[in-house]
Amino acid sequence: MTLSTDLGSAYAAQIKAVLAHRLPPGRVVDLSHDLPPHDVREGGFLVRAMAERFPTGSVHLVVVDPGVGGSRVPVAVACRNGSVVIGPDNGVLVPLVQALGGGTAYAIDPARVGGGPRVGTTFDGRDLFAPAAARIARGASPRSLGPPTDLRPCGGQPPRPTKAGGQGTVVHVDRFGNLITDVPTSWVPRGRGAVRVRVGERLRRLPFVTSYEDGGRGHLVVLGSSFGTLEVAVVEGRASDRLRARVGTPVRFAGQGPATRSARRNRK
Repeated sequence: MTLSTDLGSAYAAQIKAVLAHRLPPGRVVDLSHDLPPHDVREGGFLVRAMAERFPTGSVHLVVVDPGVGGSRVPVAVACRNGSVVIGPDNGVLVPLVQALGGGTAYAIDPARVGGGPRVGTTFDGRDLFAPAAARIARGASPRSLGPPTDLRPCGGQPPRPTKAGGQGTVVHVDRFGNLITDVPTSWVPRGRGAVRVRVGERLRRLPFVTSYEDGGRGHLVVLGSSFGTLEVAVVEGRASDRLRARVGTPVRFAGQGPATRSARRNRK
C-alpha cells in the first residue's frame, strides 16, 4: 500500500496507526505527507508521478481532501491493471486512475467499512479511508464497499496542442523552482533548437536543451521534464522567481528552429 497526503506528519501518523493494526509490518510505503495543502490538481499530478510505477495490484491511499465532511463522495476505484485507488472523489485520484488504465469507482459506505466510531467529521483519512484501504489490502473487493459511482473530473483546463507546439498551465513548482507544465514534451519537436515561450504575460525565445548542463549556469532554458512534460528552468537558479510564476500560471510553447545569438542572449 502507498500513502500520499497533504496532512503533515502528525495527522499522517494517525492514519498509519490504523493501518498498523490491520496490516502486517512493512506493507505501507509513505510517498509524501507534504503535498500542497488543499491543492487537488497539483496533488493529483504528483501522486500520479509517484505511484504509477508501483507493482500491479497495489492499493494507493490518497488524502488531499479540502471538502472533508461535505458533499464529496469517498470512493474506491478498481483499476484495470488490478490496483485500487482510494480517497475523496474531488479530482485528486483521476490522474493516477487514468495512468493505471482507468477503472470502476465505488462509493464507500461507512456502514460497510467497519472502522469503528468516527471522531468528528474532519478526518476521513483516519476514520474512513484507512479502514477501507486495509479491507481492500486484505482481499476484499472494492464493490463490497458500496455502489458504483462516476468519478468527478480533475478540474482545470487540459493542455491543448497548437500548430507549432502547445499551451497549458504550470502544474508544479519543484523545490528547485523549476516550472513543470502539463504540456507534453512531444508536442514540440526535439529537433527545434529554440522555443518561443510565454509564461503568464512574459514572452521569451529560449533554447530547447536536453540537459541543464547544456544551458549554462544562470540561463533560462526549456527542456523535457522527468514527468514527460515541458519544463522551464533556470540552471542552478529558480525560474519561479525569475519569471514570477506559480502553479496555475498559463504557458504557451511554439518551436521556432535553430537557436540564434539573440535566443542565447534571452537565456538570462
